[in-house]
Amino acid sequence: MTVVDERLNALRGAAPRKPHNARTLAALAANPGCRRRTLLDAAGIDKGKVAQGLGVRISIGQLSSIAIARGKGFEAKVKADGCAELLRLLREHIGLPVAEAHYHDLNPSDTDDRITSRLRRSQRALQASAESSDPIGSLFDHPILQLTVNGVPVRIEPDLIAFKLGDQFFVVEIKSFAILDGTANSGKVAAAAQQSAVYVLAMREMLQAAGLDPSMVSHQVVLVCPKDFSNQPVAELLDIRKQLATLERQLNRMETVEDLLPLLPQDLSFDLRLDDSGLPTRDPEELAAALFQVTARYSPECLGACELGGVCRSEASGTVPVLGRVVREDLGGVDSIKEVVELATGRREPDTGQRQAAEQLRRAYAMREAALGAAR
Repeated sequence: MTVVDERLNALRGAAPRKPHNARTLAALAANPGCRRRTLLDAAGIDKGKVAQGLGVRISIGQLSSIAIARGKGFEAKVKADGCAELLRLLREHIGLPVAEAHYHDLNPSDTDDRITSRLRRSQRALQASAESSDPIGSLFDHPILQLTVNGVPVRIEPDLIAFKLGDQFFVVEIKSFAILDGTANSGKVAAAAQQSAVYVLAMREMLQAAGLDPSMVSHQVVLVCPKDFSNQPVAELLDIRKQLATLERQLNRMETVEDLLPLLPQDLSFDLRLDDSGLPTRDPEELAAALFQVTARYSPECLGACELGGVCRSEASGTVPVLGRVVREDLGGVDSIKEVVELATGRREPDTGQRQAAEQLRRAYAMREAALGAAR
């Protein structure tokens, strides 16, 4: 275990580690400047439990038992009989010339099949397939992938199949939201594309580490969803080049955990002191004081992407970030909404770094006053 691992474990305390998934990685990459999320995610800290310990209710990631059962049932249907239904979709709906395929089950082989062992099995299977010149297609169910995030290797257990046709891998993403009359909810499709980009990038990183060509993993992803109001699956191809470029750029912008840890107090800990039922028992004020020692980069989008969104919104109350990222960037150098109003109305002289923002605010205020005057 490295020094970084030991420090991250100390930050988490006795609570079990919460692993990353494609959704959390995509959300982290969407806000690369947030040190708070970077640190808590790297340490495997359950942000929902932290919010709960601070008395803040969350709705992120809270799926009903009906939705979970529907998703599992649809996935089972697509993967039944060695993924016979998926192969039919690939032949009929996308035109991939799949004559024959081998099915590789990379799910846990027993109750003690740890994620490290599954990662090695997945790497061996995928690398062997990549090095093979055999034209017969291969299906890989639930491989464990690894992606470097903030300088730390992160293992993800995707709910997908990696499909190889000839010398090209395709990621298959199975979602339970419906495609109605050939159209699906744009927000859900965008989220699926962002999550798929995480899988594609992780597979490319794995191949590159093995000395193989990372471009073997296609930028086209097979999205499988129920058709209309039935449970009958249908498949569509998604081009995720834009999401891949964004994800790579954001990951490159992130601070490494190794650089971030020395900036923190040595005695800092987010240990929730869970009781026997798994509920946090740490004093909320003490926990909040620890949490606020790590800076956040709040924006309204955090409310739909991070369990700590409500906590960070309360902390940022009265500051420019609560108005959104565009406003925050336009008003660079202005921290509080009170300053914004004073600069706009001329009751405050701008500092050197605030002059450009102050000019914009005064013009906007003058236009507002003129419009209100004309309406009277």
